[in-house]
Amino acid sequence: MPSTTTNHASAAYFPRLAAERLDIALCRASAAVARAADATAGALGLGVGQHLVLKMLAEVGPCSQRVLSDELRIDRTVMVGVCDGLEQAGHVRRERDPADRRAYAVTVTDSGRQLLAQAEDAVPEFLDGTFQALSPTERRQLSSILGKLLQPRP
Repeated sequence: MPSTTTNHASAAYFPRLAAERLDIALCRASAAVARAADATAGALGLGVGQHLVLKMLAEVGPCSQRVLSDELRIDRTVMVGVCDGLEQAGHVRRERDPADRRAYAVTVTDSGRQLLAQAEDAVPEFLDGTFQALSPTERRQLSSILGKLLQPRP
């Protein structure tokens, strides 16, 4: 009967698999970073998606939910819930878009700016802890490589 205990060969399987399959390694690394980001953001009572929305609104100004969804690559149906939660908490408001009366512009409020400032203060420590296995040079390289992967394809 086969043993269910971990042996040396099985314990070394995933690193070999990740070396052979970059897609799998990237998915697993992404999932680990997402869990860490959720935990950090959650400690502030803020989801990662909400943090991203507040950050974009603070930097670029009022946007439609469609623009937020497209730019942040958050599914449109999920974006509705993200904006609903932020609006209910008083961190954003929705107003008719003067350029398109059929659409609403989402605008960050003073409360949202305060929450964003708290969240942004936590980012450096989060990044240092999450990417501690990488040197500063490796972090810059990873950022550059991921940026290339995220560029729209022609």
